[in-house]
Amino acid sequence: MKVVAITGASAGIGLACAKVVAARGDAVVLSARRGDRLDAEVAAIRAAGGQALAVTGDVTVEADMTTLVARAVEAYGRLDVMIANAGIGYHDTFVATPPDVMRRLIDVNLMGTLYAARAAALQFTKQQSGHLIVISSIVGRRGIAGSSVYSATKAAQAGLVESLRAEWHGTPLRASAVYPISTATEFRDAIRRDYGFTVQGRGPKQTAGSVAQAVLRCMDVPRPEVYPYRRARLLALVNSLAPGLADRLVTRFGRQRTP
Repeated sequence: MKVVAITGASAGIGLACAKVVAARGDAVVLSARRGDRLDAEVAAIRAAGGQALAVTGDVTVEADMTTLVARAVEAYGRLDVMIANAGIGYHDTFVATPPDVMRRLIDVNLMGTLYAARAAALQFTKQQSGHLIVISSIVGRRGIAGSSVYSATKAAQAGLVESLRAEWHGTPLRASAVYPISTATEFRDAIRRDYGFTVQGRGPKQTAGSVAQAVLRCMDVPRPEVYPYRRARLLALVNSLAPGLADRLVTRFGRQRTP
């Protein structure tokens, strides 16, 4: 049995991960700001015979991530995997993105990941085992129009994981980055709720469940990078070898704001 902590676990990819991990017998520790949602999901997992614990917290508060790890260790004796999943989005042109929104994206997507990762890394180092899995985005490998600041935060997550892989090379500690494409979650509903507009975009989509299955496979056989939509890896490769060609290719995938 593995002990798995998940941020942003009240909905979307985080909740999908919690469900598939618990279904196979691992213990899951769910974290998010919405305590009522967490309690309901934990109750459902337990009713199905799984092991789960809710720890209400905000990834932008370092102490909350420290508490998340501490509660996991207190309940189950260790922490095997941290899935740093919590994130928010905002899609508009760069000049139309307000500075306060930029700061919020950085706080949640980047600092939230750093706080969760550091809290987990301290425990991993102590027990000499552990696996950090960061849910980034394919736009962290290749930015698209209308997502400049969001793409920047996701690219920063990729840089973190790459650096940790180098830092932990030759040790039992592992770090992986997951690069989903556009995924059917509450993501766009949250943008509408928080900012009063909707977002449209073209291109392939995937389900939160398919991302969760890819994460589960990575837990069993750690990999540096995971592309749940396999063809997305080609975009990352093209961007490395021929960025000018990638510039032309991604014009079809830009995000546009609509009233």
